[in-house]
Amino acid sequence: MRFNLSEINELFRTRRTIYPEQFTERKVHREQVEVILNNGQWAPTHGNTQPWRFKVFMEEGRQQLSDFLGKAYLELTPKEMQNDAKLAKLIARPMRSSVVIAVSMARQPEEKILEIEEIEAVACAIQNMHLSCTAYGLGGFWSTPKLIYTQEMNEFLGLGEKDKCLGLFYIGYPSIEWPKAHRKPLEYTTEWITQ
Repeated sequence: MRFNLSEINELFRTRRTIYPEQFTERKVHREQVEVILNNGQWAPTHGNTQPWRFKVFMEEGRQQLSDFLGKAYLELTPKEMQNDAKLAKLIARPMRSSVVIAVSMARQPEEKILEIEEIEAVACAIQNMHLSCTAYGLGGFWSTPKLIYTQEMNEFLGLGEKDKCLGLFYIGYPSIEWPKAHRKPLEYTTEWITQ
């Protein structure tokens, strides 16, 4: 075997969502973020289009994101549907995190590759990022509030008209014990066809 499969299995099986509310104030170093992003870029990509794009918010940059999220929520959410707790969480999460990465898909101008395949490639990049966080002992949270899919978000991130933000990925050191979880046994999700 080229790699230690038992360690890789453990990495896959211990990856968890850890929320910004569960982060400490300890800072994640830029060098760690660069490794996380580089690993993201090694995701599968049909036609080698490499559609992922990253905007990294650290230090004071997190305040820009927080301000935008609060303003966009108030502007885009009908008054009767606004929720103070949801607004407070949107505003607070960037500031509770050491790093927030807006992960987007840049649409290929020729559109030779189906959009869904480009989205899938970016999702794989996010999984690589999350696994890298787990290896570092960092908490990660892939957040997809509705407002990320808006023209306002595209403008804030400097994206093209056909590009899409696919999530905000929050990173920080966890203040909690690493969460446990389980999955259904394979027989619930798998059908074997042998003839």
